[in-house]
Amino acid sequence: MTLPNLDFTHDPAAQSWVASANAEGCDFPLQNLPYGRFRRAGHNEDWRIGVAIGDQILDLRRAAERGRWETPLQVLLQPLAQGDLNALMAAPKAARVALRQALFRALQAGSPQQALLADALLAQHEAELALPCRIGDYTDFYTGIHHATTVGKLFRPDNPLLPNYKWVPIGYHGRASSIGISGQQLHRPWGQLKAPDADAPVFAPAKRLDYELELGLFVGPGNALGEPIPMAQADEHLFGLCLLNDWSARDVQAWEYQPLGPFLAKNFGSTISPWVVTMEALAPFRCAQQRPEGDPPPLPYLDSEANRSLGGLDLELEVWLQTAAMRAAGEPATRLMRSNFRHAYWTLAQMLVHHASNGCNLQPGDLLGTGTQSGPAADEGGSLLELSQGGKQALTLPNGETRSFLQDGDTVILRAHAQAGGARRIGFGDCAATLLAARAG
Repeated sequence: MTLPNLDFTHDPAAQSWVASANAEGCDFPLQNLPYGRFRRAGHNEDWRIGVAIGDQILDLRRAAERGRWETPLQVLLQPLAQGDLNALMAAPKAARVALRQALFRALQAGSPQQALLADALLAQHEAELALPCRIGDYTDFYTGIHHATTVGKLFRPDNPLLPNYKWVPIGYHGRASSIGISGQQLHRPWGQLKAPDADAPVFAPAKRLDYELELGLFVGPGNALGEPIPMAQADEHLFGLCLLNDWSARDVQAWEYQPLGPFLAKNFGSTISPWVVTMEALAPFRCAQQRPEGDPPPLPYLDSEANRSLGGLDLELEVWLQTAAMRAAGEPATRLMRSNFRHAYWTLAQMLVHHASNGCNLQPGDLLGTGTQSGPAADEGGSLLELSQGGKQALTLPNGETRSFLQDGDTVILRAHAQAGGARRIGFGDCAATLLAARAG
């Protein structure tokens, strides 16, 4: 089946005049062009939006001033020059596509814009990065069926999946204010903990600290209050993706989550990667939705032929860990697992449509987490809770250290890339954060 929305920006042979973008295995080739918010490190200048290209950033403030752009594109560039990515998220899909095409042409080898834009580049290592947009609301879903099944077996061996899982894209409202950017340092949280044989809980630092491997979906234009988004229009409202580590205090969670679900075990911090990879860049990697034979079909409001045939996304996901001892010894991070987002039970479109189905008004820049993305094999768990079987079987690292859950000083790194025949490999960049000791009580 022909993939949708493919154009010259997906040509795998296209090269950039930014030499580093042409390197094999580069996360940010010409075919990617993700958006991020930055300024020069060590300078108290205004934030602006940039586009990652190779190991450089195209400063869209300077590009707007120096480049030659048609009037509609100048209108789109002006808020980006002021650091406002939400304005582009709110724009119609056709306008977003037009800007992507213009930036592609400007950065392509042989472009007449090269001489004008060469000094609009900044090396990524010289930049300070911030949250890419204003995140008004954050909702976390539970679309990884292999994660849901494995975790369910730990607590309900005879009934791991609750009856609603295959009918409803399960989610809960998270905390937007505690979302941070890759590179952050996060303190181990305090919370109520209750041992199985204890009569009462205690208030102490969490002991079973974990990561969760997720994707974050940024909402595009959104919908008015009371007006659902139909499946036929879902793609108009999917702006782009980042990596998301939804840190979790498992022992706090076990005590507090009934009857209303996650609360303090989750909202002490979430980390996202700084670059938003647009859905347009990911078009060559769309795939069929995976749904096992015999499972109930989605209700009509969550179903469409396009979603069944191309609602999935073939995206390789990885988690890496570097302990404090490894860092002190100059040893690199080690990979803990690998999975793929094509295993997700619910698609990005179904998440968004279900969220708005009751008339809930989604807004440009709202963030929807996919939930932990694990694969079907035991070594493809997207959290330590799964990989260690609830803490019962510790992982042995290459340097001899072991981990059931995270220890202070551990740095967790999420990585992802999309790769397919006839398309250029594109990546997301790192989503990294380091766990610090709990603050003094």
